[in-house]
Amino acid sequence: MTPITEVEGRRLALKNLDKVLYAATGTTKGEVLHYYARTADPLLAHLADRPVSFLRYPDGPDGQLFFTKNPPPGTPSWVRIADVPRKTADSGKQVVVGDLATLMWAANLVVEFHTHQWRAAAPNRADRLILDLDPGAPATVVEACAVALWLRERLAEDGIEAHAKTSGAKGLHMLAALEPAPSSEVSAYAKSLAVEAENALPDLVVHRMRRSLRPGKVFVDHSQNAAAKTTAAPYTLRARPEPTVSAPVSWAEVEECAESADAARLAFRMESMGERLERYGDLLAPLLDPEHTGRLP
Repeated sequence: MTPITEVEGRRLALKNLDKVLYAATGTTKGEVLHYYARTADPLLAHLADRPVSFLRYPDGPDGQLFFTKNPPPGTPSWVRIADVPRKTADSGKQVVVGDLATLMWAANLVVEFHTHQWRAAAPNRADRLILDLDPGAPATVVEACAVALWLRERLAEDGIEAHAKTSGAKGLHMLAALEPAPSSEVSAYAKSLAVEAENALPDLVVHRMRRSLRPGKVFVDHSQNAAAKTTAAPYTLRARPEPTVSAPVSWAEVEECAESADAARLAFRMESMGERLERYGDLLAPLLDPEHTGRLP
């Protein structure tokens, strides 16, 4: 019998709670749902008014993975749906996760949460900058940290305050709050930063996506600022062998990782996030504070 749970007045059928999703750690679907309930406050703050896309992995990361922007079949009528511009003449639709009930409904589908850099109220006008630092083996997050420190200083020269989180995979994400600007302009600025980084650190950075250029270097992926692109949200679990999290980190932690050359320093699983939130709070909270908002030069 499928258990029915009430969340904020909404009835949810939470299925297969004992199902093991992460075989390496024995992590069950019930534990995944508990994680999302525990981190709901900061996660919802970063998802607020942002249409989401889902990477679904209902049988765990070793099973079928499929990416969807459209609301999944059976989406409840009370889930908020936003009209989202597409490249075609017709508008598309995407889910907006704005409350705990919607979060738990989506988490029950076993998903990664990915967001645009703009809000539903202002499509294609980005209020966040994102740089995805993706190391190509044998480079690791250690090299990504070195690149992030350079980019942090470069952004500061333009009056833009950068923050960092792990990708939850092998790299690092840099984010900054911006006064809303056309996504095309933010994309062009992000690309210029990636090119500058490659010129300044030619043995460490590449700004082009071609995989043959990337071994041993950090690809500064600027493309996720495009209006159509989405990026893994802060605090989302990832479809990896273990239940890793896209975890906010302090600049002190980034510096320590770069100096120690110890990639394990920036590997976080879901069971560590409660303690981190109690100790540090939401390290990405400045992204939500207008006083920390920059503007394109």
